[in-house]
Amino acid sequence: MEPIPPHIGVILVDHGSRFAEANALLEEVARMYQDIAGAAIVEPAHMELAEPTIAQAFAKCVAQGAREIVVHVYFLSPGRHSMEDIPRITREAAVRFPGVPYRLTQPLGLDARMALIIHRRVLESLQRQEES
Repeated sequence: MEPIPPHIGVILVDHGSRFAEANALLEEVARMYQDIAGAAIVEPAHMELAEPTIAQAFAKCVAQGAREIVVHVYFLSPGRHSMEDIPRITREAAVRFPGVPYRLTQPLGLDARMALIIHRRVLESLQRQEES
């Protein structure tokens, strides 16, 4: 896998939740992505309901030396949040750092690997039922 250049900061953005376990999951995803991608700067962020916010993650990336930011929309499909809210919130966060360009990814979307993950979850569910 091609590594991410060290001057690129990556922010993984999910919706955010009132449940700490859900927010902690994004932190784990960010760590896994950092390990797999060889990225030096990866930060989790929540669109709402929890910290770190997109603005906090953007500032943290810049503080670590990021000269460009890629915001990954960690949503399954396009919708109001991924197509309007996250771009707007990111634009507002970037105003503090006029020399740091940013871009946003598309949501996860369709990928055959998603069907494999769904299949694995179905099988896990069936195994749990058999064990009960």
